[in-house]
Amino acid sequence: MKWIEKLKDKWGIKSNFQIILILIVFAITGSLSLVVSDPILNFIGLEKENVSSWIFTPLRLIIVFPVYQILILIVGFFFGQFKFFWNFEKKMLKKMGFSKYFNLD
Repeated sequence: MKWIEKLKDKWGIKSNFQIILILIVFAITGSLSLVVSDPILNFIGLEKENVSSWIFTPLRLIIVFPVYQILILIVGFFFGQFKFFWNFEKKMLKKMGFSKYFNLD
C-alpha cells in the first residue's frame, strides 16, 4: 500500500476514503467519456463503418479529450471532489500552455 501513501502525498490528500473516491471518479470518467463520444461522433456524421479507421481513431481521440475534461469535473462534483479535480484541471491546462488564454490561478 506504499503507492497509496505516495499518491496521498503527491495530491495533498489526508484520508484513504478520499483517495478511493478520486480513483472511482477517474474510472467512471474514463469509461463514460468513451460512451458519450459515440453519439457526438454519430451526430457529426462519423461512424466506424463509413470512415477509415486511420481517420476515425484520431478524430475519436480528439473528441474524447475535451469530453473527458468536462466529465471529470461533473463526476467529481457528484462525488464531492470538485475542488480536487478543478485544481487538477488547472494544473494540466497550465502545463499544456493554456494559461496565456485563461486566468487559471
